[in-house]
Amino acid sequence: MACAGQFMVLLDSTIVSAALPDMQDRLDTSLSGLQWIVDAYVLLVAMLLLTGGVFADRFGRKRVYLSGVVVFTLASVVCAVAPSLDWLITGRVLQGIGAAALSPGSLALLAGAYPVPQERVKAIGLWAGISGIGLAAGPLAGGILVDAFDWRAIFLVNVPIGLILVLAALPTLKESRNPHAPAIDIAGTVLSILGVGALTYGLIEGGSKGWTSGIILTSLAVAVVLIVAFIVVEGRTATPMMALRLFRNPLFTVSNGAMVMVGFALMGSVFFFSQFFVTVQGASILASGLQTLPISLGMALVSPYAGRLAAKYGFRIVVTTGLVLSGLGLLTLGFVHADTGYGNVWWRLAITGTGFALAMSPLTGAAIQSVSPQEGGLASGISSTARQIGAVLGVAVLGAIVTSRESGGASFEAGLNSAFLTAGIASLLTAVCTGLWLVKAQSAASPVPEPQRQAQTAD
Repeated sequence: MACAGQFMVLLDSTIVSAALPDMQDRLDTSLSGLQWIVDAYVLLVAMLLLTGGVFADRFGRKRVYLSGVVVFTLASVVCAVAPSLDWLITGRVLQGIGAAALSPGSLALLAGAYPVPQERVKAIGLWAGISGIGLAAGPLAGGILVDAFDWRAIFLVNVPIGLILVLAALPTLKESRNPHAPAIDIAGTVLSILGVGALTYGLIEGGSKGWTSGIILTSLAVAVVLIVAFIVVEGRTATPMMALRLFRNPLFTVSNGAMVMVGFALMGSVFFFSQFFVTVQGASILASGLQTLPISLGMALVSPYAGRLAAKYGFRIVVTTGLVLSGLGLLTLGFVHADTGYGNVWWRLAITGTGFALAMSPLTGAAIQSVSPQEGGLASGISSTARQIGAVLGVAVLGAIVTSRESGGASFEAGLNSAFLTAGIASLLTAVCTGLWLVKAQSAASPVPEPQRQAQTAD
């Protein structure tokens, strides 16, 4: 049951990308509207993920998990019947709230159900494998549903899954909680949402409203103030949502910084894949879903082995190799055009997906390795949050690049090439910086964890 809930969340994270061209056509919206459809969801997940974990520990993991399923399912109905872009964005915000409760609750339930370490490793491996299937199935499922119906179908598919989950989980899942769970950091949560939200608004709308317009400059200034306030509050509160003291460890800081850039390059580029195949190359929605499969399959197939490779060869080698591969893959995608045959495109997507898969799990493992065993769950949550924050910024920044290029008279195709090149350069620079810093950070940390522990960190 816990795995099925996570499958629904990750399916939704990739199925939407396949439907973006149809949404743009039927809702008559601009690129910034599509960015909000994606970022409204990812922003709430990023900012509430850690709080959702605390809620689950404090009020009961089963209760919070099922509440998340219910909210996510009802929000999917709101998205499916949305009469306008504003209503769709509202539904996506509610989906993000549900996912932020559902996702950490699912893993906590799984860990509690298997107290024996070896059984827990197998259960988490299954959880990671099903998560990978959800990611890989999204583009194809989205293409099939949109081709047969329209974009509303991608949200309606969540309704029967959610209903079955609730009915099956109520009598089978056992309640558990942590009696020593910390208090909920309301101030930190609110400041983080408002701060990153204001930054996202400025980045998304800057290309269309003008980077020197009053509302954009005000938005960016407010974002800086709120983010600084968040850091101050988190440093002073007794139970912060994000323990800033962990960032004193160089290994923890470097791994999370790299994870932000992974989210930036991965989600920022995935946002445009279906739009490239449909808008630039003239493919159907179904065909575009099939054509984007190599990146999802690359991630799904390689992710379960990334932790083992890092345990054997060292996470610095595996992480930097992964970032280099993803960067090179994205750079080559920056040179595809309307007349580029698919036989010369699929391998670029596969290299990109393989690279990101090699980087993500070991980066989480590095973050967990750098803290005490008692804080491993917190470190894993912060790593996931870092990736989600990077995803929010990736969609916003790369979208702003495309919009700015179009405003300057360039074609949409040229804008996409610039976005892919930017994502590739960002990944390669991250590879260089991470590789250099991890040499120093790893020398000051404990030895590389055993394969069993690394396998637990697979996303």
